[in-house]
Amino acid sequence: MSDANKDLEFKESSEKLSHNTETKAQLRQTISKKLDVILQKSPLKIVLSKAILKDEKSPQKLVITKLEGQYTIESFTKKQAFTKNILAEDLKEFIINEFYGNFLQLTVFTTEKEYSLGVSKKGKLLYLEKATLKPIELKTAHNREKSYILKENEIIPPLIDMGIFTSDGKIVKAMNSKYRQINRFIEIIDDVISKKEYKTLKVIDFGCGKGYLTFLLYYYLTEVKKIDATIVGIDLKEEVVLHCNQSAEKYGYKNLSFIATDIFKYETKTPPDMVLSLHACDIATDFVLYNAIRWNAKMIFSMPCCQHEINSQIKSDNFAILTNFGMLKENLAAIFTDCIRCNMLTYYCYKVDVIDVVNPTDTPKNTLIRATLANVDKKKREKALKEVQDLSKEFNLSQTLVSLLKDMQEKTEKN
Repeated sequence: MSDANKDLEFKESSEKLSHNTETKAQLRQTISKKLDVILQKSPLKIVLSKAILKDEKSPQKLVITKLEGQYTIESFTKKQAFTKNILAEDLKEFIINEFYGNFLQLTVFTTEKEYSLGVSKKGKLLYLEKATLKPIELKTAHNREKSYILKENEIIPPLIDMGIFTSDGKIVKAMNSKYRQINRFIEIIDDVISKKEYKTLKVIDFGCGKGYLTFLLYYYLTEVKKIDATIVGIDLKEEVVLHCNQSAEKYGYKNLSFIATDIFKYETKTPPDMVLSLHACDIATDFVLYNAIRWNAKMIFSMPCCQHEINSQIKSDNFAILTNFGMLKENLAAIFTDCIRCNMLTYYCYKVDVIDVVNPTDTPKNTLIRATLANVDKKKREKALKEVQDLSKEFNLSQTLVSLLKDMQEKTEKN
């Protein structure tokens, strides 16, 4: 029987299936039978698309790739990408659950053929197979590295000192997760940097700690992007700053320096192009954002931490239900705080995204506010400010960033 006749026969059977009272059970069974045949062909790549749910947190596409005896699953939401591995024996059940419940299109690529399964709006299962036009290459550890900005097999001194790379540039197996997290952070910055042809950049990293990401950011900007970058790391601990400066000298990073000072007191005569703040606790993040706004920084990357300030303030007669339970109230305070910060950035002409840097199961403190200076519509700016004012009034809030920016505006108007 020809492939065309097989398709016709399968489509006719699916027409009958769609009118059956046991449609769902039979549909799942039919999918299972077709997968039994397809998976015997040792597929190199499988794509699940046409997601049923369209919200920001639900996966919009799954790409499953054969890699060294197992399969790697890349899950893409509208703003994030997650990766995990799965054994070949678990692949069929995973695909059935995802295809049957979350996606309407399944495409499987082998070395010779391309197989497609699709579910119509009426629940009909459509099937097609055709010759592969472009051969799919089996991925290996060698070509997997191409997807990362900080690549394996390159000598990157900070990654070696961090224990993520061996001295010859190989990934330490136990540090794979940390390696992916670092690259994800660099990718988020690269998404913004790559849209402009920057020749020079000045960066300030507030609360840099031991400077691990500061060193890697410097490497990325100067070695990967070939930008004449100057970075200043700010931290309160003098011994940490001393060690960071010694490391910068050892690496030959001549335009990277560290200063021991308080975030709340730092001033600069040359406004930065980029402001970075990872895990600046509570209102320290507000001072960082305030400085970035008044300096008119082109880019802001801020990962808030320990948003406690308004937890004790939250009070509402209309929404008392939100404050009855301590842990939920604390989570709400963190959400309120960052929503206010994002809206204030919008009001001051920033395009704002909120992104999970890594999978929340790896660390709960990974939400990053990314803001880029832009031409924001006046109505959108005014709406953002009014939302902050309405929220503050309803829940009795006095938030530090709002107060700092209000004082700044009043001083500007007086002058």
